[in-house]
Amino acid sequence: MTSTLTSPAAETLISTDLHSRLTRQLITEHDGMTGDEATRIVDQAVAFLKTCIDNPGKHLRPSRKVDLGWHQFILNTVDYAEFCRREAGYFIHHVPDESTSPRGGSAETTRALAPTVEAMRASGFEVDAELWRAASGQCTQCHNGCTNCGQGDGGQ
Repeated sequence: MTSTLTSPAAETLISTDLHSRLTRQLITEHDGMTGDEATRIVDQAVAFLKTCIDNPGKHLRPSRKVDLGWHQFILNTVDYAEFCRREAGYFIHHVPDESTSPRGGSAETTRALAPTVEAMRASGFEVDAELWRAASGQCTQCHNGCTNCGQGDGGQ
């Protein structure tokens, strides 16, 4: 897969400098991650967040790989808070919901991620199928089931 910015996420929602910094940080933090993969993860994480903003009240969730990009963005607190303020008008919290995370095989995970993938497409974003594939979506860490993007508390 070629390395391109998903339209309009990375191109219009975060600066090229921030995108490059997040990409470099992912490569440094995750052994074996390529520059192309990190670029795509950042693109999809930004598209995911904007989709959450555009769909308040829906319980959308990232795939495991896209969640890596969200986590990296959150670690850059000043940039993340500014993005949230500018794009959403409120801070987008990462709220684990372990009781609703996909617990079965790849078919269950694919079904669990389908509403998010559909919402991203409806919002006009290109979906990187490789990053949203069932195997990428299986939650295996302590932050299972990141579902509500902060909308659970009314988005405020």
